Amino acid sequence: MATIQVLLLKPVKHLGSEGEIVSVKAGYARNYLLPQSLVIPLNRSNQRQVEALQKARTLREAKELESAKTLAERIRAIPLTIAVKTGEEGKLFGSVSSTDLWKRFREEGVELDKSFIRLPHPIKTLGRHVFQMRLHKEIILDLSVEVVSENPIG
Repeated sequence: MATIQVLLLKPVKHLGSEGEIVSVKAGYARNYLLPQSLVIPLNRSNQRQVEALQKARTLREAKELESAKTLAERIRAIPLTIAVKTGEEGKLFGSVSSTDLWKRFREEGVELDKSFIRLPHPIKTLGRHVFQMRLHKEIILDLSVEVVSENPIG
């Protein structure tokens, strides 16, 4: 298959950020990327545009890093405790997943993408559990959540 080099005008998931030069299949460029105005074919006359896009990307990445640092500070200040229904012997009905953690953050007023939460596996026991949060490629938080029973002890 024929490939062509194109200049990305906007970030494209699984392809790259604006200002990057990538090789893609000709059909993908012709049928999707070009009609969506996501790329332009690469040639010598685009050099000035390449430089402008790379500068814009540098500024955007710096801004994203700052907002991720601010978000990390807010997240660290949140005490994470999730109450779940349990049986008589403390066994959970179901499990605690990344969706539950995401909802807990939303309750605290922190809006974030659910894909930032990296839970190795659903939590199926009471107690303290550790998970990671990747807010930015340079900012990865190690956090813990306390899973407690909402049933009265008796």
